[in-house]
Amino acid sequence: MPRPADFRVLSLIPPMTQLNTPYPSTAYLTGFLRSRGVAAVQADLALALVLRLMSGEGLAQLRDAALVLPEEERSGTVNFFLDHFERYAQTIDRVIAFLQGRDSTLAHRIASRGLLPEGPRFSALDAYDDEETGDPLGWAFGALGSTDRARHLATLYLNDLADVLQGAVDERFEFVRYAESLAAAQPTFDPLAQALAAPPNLVDQTLAALTLTAMAEHQPQLVLLSVPFPGSVYGALRIAQTIKQAHPDVCICLGGGFVNTELRELAEPRLFDFVDFVTLDGGERPVLSLIEHLQGQRSRERLVRTFVRQDGRVKFMNWPEPDVPFEDVGTPTWDGLPIHDYLSLLDMLNPMHRLWSDGRWNKLTVAHGCYWKKCSFCDVSLDYIGRYETASASTLVDRIERIVAETGQTGFHFVDEAAPPKMLKALAEELLRRNVQISWWGNIRFEKTFTPELSELLAQSGCIAMSGGLEVASDRLLALMQKGVTVDQVARVTRGMADAGILVHAYLMYGFPTQTLQDTVDALEYVRQLFENGCIHSGFFHRFVCTVHSPVGLNPEAYGVQLVPLPPVTFAKNDIGFIDPTPMPKGVDHDILGRGLKKAIYNFMHGVGLEQDVREWFELPRGVCPKPTVKRDRIARALAS
Repeated sequence: MPRPADFRVLSLIPPMTQLNTPYPSTAYLTGFLRSRGVAAVQADLALALVLRLMSGEGLAQLRDAALVLPEEERSGTVNFFLDHFERYAQTIDRVIAFLQGRDSTLAHRIASRGLLPEGPRFSALDAYDDEETGDPLGWAFGALGSTDRARHLATLYLNDLADVLQGAVDERFEFVRYAESLAAAQPTFDPLAQALAAPPNLVDQTLAALTLTAMAEHQPQLVLLSVPFPGSVYGALRIAQTIKQAHPDVCICLGGGFVNTELRELAEPRLFDFVDFVTLDGGERPVLSLIEHLQGQRSRERLVRTFVRQDGRVKFMNWPEPDVPFEDVGTPTWDGLPIHDYLSLLDMLNPMHRLWSDGRWNKLTVAHGCYWKKCSFCDVSLDYIGRYETASASTLVDRIERIVAETGQTGFHFVDEAAPPKMLKALAEELLRRNVQISWWGNIRFEKTFTPELSELLAQSGCIAMSGGLEVASDRLLALMQKGVTVDQVARVTRGMADAGILVHAYLMYGFPTQTLQDTVDALEYVRQLFENGCIHSGFFHRFVCTVHSPVGLNPEAYGVQLVPLPPVTFAKNDIGFIDPTPMPKGVDHDILGRGLKKAIYNFMHGVGLEQDVREWFELPRGVCPKPTVKRDRIARALAS
């Protein structure tokens, strides 16, 4: 048994998460464990995998894999790659260096459209063709935006290569949602078990080699695998599989957002062929108890919120022990992560939307959980929403200063579910008092507390952007959701932020229980007016999904719907189908409406179509699609009042 001084913990980010900045879970845990005297290290195998595949050597291996395919099975993207392989091989390393910020002058050659092979993904540029100049990106970047123009073209180039990997090696491959269907709301472990038993392909082999390198470098006794999304579960278990084969004495623990949401009723013993422990919710206390257990200082029965396999069955150990207060979790550290190797991508030209993929942001939390925790579509019954705790503004700015000193980066993304206005005000005042110069953005509720005066204060402290949930732009449905805001209120709050120079992004929803066709048309008219009046700069429509942990899932009768019974569940449990008896015209459903909503908002973000009747975005006969009941100056009048 290792002595405490010899005990080493390695936290790993499995593929796939983000490519522009490290996912913060390992930074949080590594910083916390070091504050408790634990020898903790971390590595990002998601980034390492992409950098290995997107290299001269990786593309040569990809070509070999593509050539094995019969010609009749090759997609157009694969054939284009093979036809232009020499140009890809000659440019890939330079493009990666450019996206990492290590070769900025290459922007001129990329922007000239003569350097890179332009595969099928580049056809999207046709939508922006400028008939007067013949420059498809001139409207977006103008004469001086050559670096951003080049970054967008380089992103399309990488997306083409990802499509080649998908077509020639692994049909499940994506830069973000890798093999997500194997895990998301899967009632049984069978799909993952079959995939993990299959012979390893090029992606699997590359990941295995990177895993063994990390193990040799750090030599841990405990490996923590953080799986925030369903699209990182398969990669995590391939990593675990490699470790178990090469280092059977090393213990492996699985945790993260996916586990906390979907594996709360875990009963699948086969998962423990790959990992030894599965922990729920905030990782600080469970991991401390696990380390004490592995060092012989605590029995297995005194583990905290931890699943184990015992006598062939899954057992949940939950010794009652308080969580570590948010004030005491310590400062995240990015030590050990290659912070200069991340890729600043530009896949969406909208200036607000691009923040998610462009730039290396230090991710930090202002408060744990949500201070509102009432929204009926949200998992308010779970710890990451329901346990609300704050730290003092002084503590937060102390953490910010230490992170800037460590990373040299002054950009921060506050990743709260909904950052509380009182804390943001105190934080802004403390930043200004100490003259700490940072740029930051985050997520909020568009509530009336965010006055124009507070927006000005936040902007002065470095706030550049805010996102928030408008959901369905309907006062009736917002009340049913218990969102605690009205459309007029959202308009005034967002306009105040926009006037302060803060970019504003709206999360939008369709298909909520009892939402009618008229509701949907009216909601799009509200959104059109919000864009037209300069209240919001970007937005995203997503389909409402009922989850078992939300108020709708827990009490469907209150929302007028009936849940579809789930099959027996031993693995992941989250999404649940429902029957909404709300009548719709014949031939109309939310899928059809969703296509129109997404097309409309994509154009609104680019300043296109703001004058036209919103009914024209829907693929419905004029006689079927009702006229908006919202007056075309409704938002303008709300702002004037």
